[in-house]
Amino acid sequence: MLDIHDFWLFVLSGLLLNLTPGVDTLYVLSSSLARGFKGGFIASLGIGMGCLVHVMAATVGLSAILMASATTFMVVKTIGALYLVYLGVKLILLRSTPSLVEKSATRSLRVIFWQGFLTNVLNPKVALFFLAFLPQFVDAQGSHKVLSMLFLGAVFTFNGVLWSIFLAWSATTFTHKLQRHALIMAWFYKIIGALFIYLGVRLWLQKA
Repeated sequence: MLDIHDFWLFVLSGLLLNLTPGVDTLYVLSSSLARGFKGGFIASLGIGMGCLVHVMAATVGLSAILMASATTFMVVKTIGALYLVYLGVKLILLRSTPSLVEKSATRSLRVIFWQGFLTNVLNPKVALFFLAFLPQFVDAQGSHKVLSMLFLGAVFTFNGVLWSIFLAWSATTFTHKLQRHALIMAWFYKIIGALFIYLGVRLWLQKA
């Protein structure tokens, strides 16, 4: 039997945290704008895979090492911040002509998946979150702490992916009628791109 307590509180807390807008939300929205529901769906899977990496890292203690080493934290944080800024600049530089908007829609689904994975796995804030959040719902005196944390992490990731897929569907539905208006769509990209840059800078300024 797993050493888990207050499971429903964990599920509720996780759902509320998933509702909080962040980098993952922005990436799902931008991918949905570029490739429709399929793009947002694939982005959700990439983000989910990144979450699972963090879950396994937190379970075996790698996240604790990351947070304890200022140099390692700085390296990972800098790479993650630069990657977010890179994505933001790409979106901002996208022009408003129909041909370029359509060109963006040809982005490989494989690229979308791995970009989603990298935006999540290169964010040390996510590592810190899992390290701090999961143990709160695991019995410290239990004999199955590893399995318990893996299970909780899988549940959180599954719910997060479902929420991201819902976001992808909502974004696709909302923007379907705007696809013919290249100028409006271009401004959507610019706004999301600016938010990516903001989050990248904020991540870089964060202290361990």
